[in-house]
Amino acid sequence: MERLLLVICPSLTFVTGGSSSSSDGEDGGHRLRQFARIVDVLTEVCPWIDPVRPGVCALPIRGPSRYLGGEGAVLDRVTDLVTATLDPVDPTLDPADPVDPTLRAGGPVQLGVADGLFAAGLAARSGIVVAEGGTPAFLSPWPVATLGTPVLSELLPRLGLHTLGQFAAVPARDVLARFGTAGLRYHRLAQGAEGEHPGHRAVGLGAHLAALQQGPELRNRQSGFWGETSTADVRAAGVLTSLQRRFGLDAVVTAVVRDGREPGERVRFLPWRPDRPGDGGRDRPGDGGRGGPRPTAAPWPGRLPPPEPARVAIRGREAAIEIVGPSGSVVRVTARGELTSEPVRVSFAGGSWVGITGWSTPWPAEERWWSRARRRAARMQITTADGRAHLVTAERGRWWLAATYD
Repeated sequence: MERLLLVICPSLTFVTGGSSSSSDGEDGGHRLRQFARIVDVLTEVCPWIDPVRPGVCALPIRGPSRYLGGEGAVLDRVTDLVTATLDPVDPTLDPADPVDPTLRAGGPVQLGVADGLFAAGLAARSGIVVAEGGTPAFLSPWPVATLGTPVLSELLPRLGLHTLGQFAAVPARDVLARFGTAGLRYHRLAQGAEGEHPGHRAVGLGAHLAALQQGPELRNRQSGFWGETSTADVRAAGVLTSLQRRFGLDAVVTAVVRDGREPGERVRFLPWRPDRPGDGGRDRPGDGGRGGPRPTAAPWPGRLPPPEPARVAIRGREAAIEIVGPSGSVVRVTARGELTSEPVRVSFAGGSWVGITGWSTPWPAEERWWSRARRRAARMQITTADGRAHLVTAERGRWWLAATYD
């Protein structure tokens, strides 16, 4: 089940005429337009924003948390974006509006994180983040009235089942025999095995918000050469967004450059973002992504000088190469960082031999000397007779192709 962040804007949450998707009245239309703007700006955090009901939207948090450096950073960013987008003075709530009173006291935005939409909604009411895998325990003490079905809310307490945890403990076969398939779905909801409350979603809300924004404002856009949005850009962004919605944020990634020593460390793949596809978010202090924190102010001694190589091998998947001297013997690097002989020829992955026309002095590098993952290597740049340049590494008793300059 997907881990979701639910965003509730109490001032924009309303029900009109028994339908949460209606925009009747000047104030109702104003609040829906505000909500449409919020859905739009939240694409800065995640390209897939799911409008659930007016004033309530959800987004998967796993990808953004890796991108921004943790779930706390995502919550802070969402709060800032929503607060900045809302009007300075929120529209006054009509006391007659049948809004849950817990939504009125939560300020401009309420956030909650849990597994599934139902649990995330309850977490947002309390303003908490449910630990991953802790959704069943979180749901357990909530009253059965939370399920929102009058039949079960009235009947279950008469059977001695007052909380979701008590209802979840009833064997599924007994629930099916007594309440049928509909009751079984609410049973799974109480167990935390089902993610979405039946009838909770306002059908067609996304299309309605797009119409309020006159279409293009809610589209995922990618600037063209002159800053405009071409038809091809819109189509491409739509395809990429659809892929992310179907297969997850990591299905479409873009390469960005960051700081580091090894050329392979300086390339990081981040989820594609429709609002800033070429940005990718340079490494920030405290970035908790896959590569860990990498402060940009670090000097990085031993870093490869510019220009950067065009093609970089993935760490651990470098191609093995052979470098030999004038006599045909293998060239090695001594403990003092010196070559055992002049490099004359090189063979890449068992291919034909190519003459070496120039080379740099090897420079050794020792990483994580304090741990079992320590790594000792020596890097060297070479140019070959075919007009190309390469970065090679001496490690584990042989030479490896680390990068190529094209």
